[in-house]
Amino acid sequence: MDSSLKRLKFAAKCGQMHPKNISILDYTYELPASKIASYPLEERDASKLLVVGAPVSAGAAGDASAAAAQTFTESTYFNLDQALPSGTLLVHNDTKVVAARLFFEKENGSTIEIFCLEPADIYKDITTAMLTKKEVLWGCLIGGAKKWKEGSLHIKYGNNHTLTATKHTTLADSYLIKFEWDNEAQSFAEVLEAAGNIPLPPYFNRAVEANDKERYQTVYAVAEGSVAAPTAGLHFTPRLFEKLAAKNITKAFVTLHVGAGTFKPVKAARMEEHEMHAEFIDVEKSFIEMLRDQFTAGNQNIIAVGTTSLRTLESLYWMGAKIIAGNNTIENISVNQWDPYELMPQNELPSTAAALIALSNWMEQNSLSKLITKTQIIIAPGYRFKIIDGLVTNFHQPQSTLLLLVAAIANGQWKPMYDYALENNFRFLSYGDGCLIWLDPSVR
Repeated sequence: MDSSLKRLKFAAKCGQMHPKNISILDYTYELPASKIASYPLEERDASKLLVVGAPVSAGAAGDASAAAAQTFTESTYFNLDQALPSGTLLVHNDTKVVAARLFFEKENGSTIEIFCLEPADIYKDITTAMLTKKEVLWGCLIGGAKKWKEGSLHIKYGNNHTLTATKHTTLADSYLIKFEWDNEAQSFAEVLEAAGNIPLPPYFNRAVEANDKERYQTVYAVAEGSVAAPTAGLHFTPRLFEKLAAKNITKAFVTLHVGAGTFKPVKAARMEEHEMHAEFIDVEKSFIEMLRDQFTAGNQNIIAVGTTSLRTLESLYWMGAKIIAGNNTIENISVNQWDPYELMPQNELPSTAAALIALSNWMEQNSLSKLITKTQIIIAPGYRFKIIDGLVTNFHQPQSTLLLLVAAIANGQWKPMYDYALENNFRFLSYGDGCLIWLDPSVR
């Protein structure tokens, strides 16, 4: 029997649609250039917020008849507290965008751009690689690669220091570059800060400006390693956090380092042929224990701020499920893109509490204070949510995996939401407005 047919039959046994069948052409819409926000608003929390649906009690989870009709309410991020019940937990991604674009000028005057993607596999995680001194190996894209046939490239930066780049290995769709620098006191993160440029999304269609260095970061960004901002978090401010805290709406942080794959278009006719990008996650054991205790007590009111936070949270469930299924090494618990649809039949999956207990116990047994691994999870219509009750996010590009995620959480009803936003002057993409989407209980 054909392997893809086997997977589809397995998915049917699991009681869910398999996203491998999805045609990305069904997830498109016309996005005029005039709707794309190339610049942020002066005040972060002044951006508009479209509230979609309403919270549903945990007792209604999984009951399609309990799903509220999709309703739209306009607000602003500054008034997010009015849309959330007391006791809500907001989970943010505290990753920090690094100045990953480096421009080297050759002796003949031509320019070579090197875009740093992620460290070589010899480093256990991005943080370790970022703190490396003297030299480092990094996977990169090269603009104008044909013009760089041999030799090394050099940049002068800071107080007359030099960064040198040398081709190390040619990979399938990128290059492994060896970077060396003559200031032995500096880490690679510090070198990038001094010599590099913030990698703005290509759809801004403009050069980086001085304001972008501050505005294309969340106010709570600390973990260096992303090449794109977790854009839902760009709208949060200290005064907004004060309002949320006054209503007993708490915050917590996870880390997912956003890779360049976030801009990778889906070119395949069917999602089965699309390879989801893998990204590093870094989550404290104390956070996992806090989640475990919430689900053990039956308390659920968790909102992911951004698709990256959502993918991290949902990945934690699947890591616990994989441990229960007999995977017990850090490599084996990393989440592959089709794990949620093929790991085991839906009616055999552990509860969320059981998965989180297994994960926290496994960390305790392995003396791990934090979980550092990769996730390749793809969330699309057919996915059953295990952790979150809602999502705060921006409006995403047509035919993107991010739009598939939005369609999954809204039980496929993404088009009316996007039509409403387009018709009511919402600003789209990274510097644009956003929405709070409450989970349709039929997809839990």
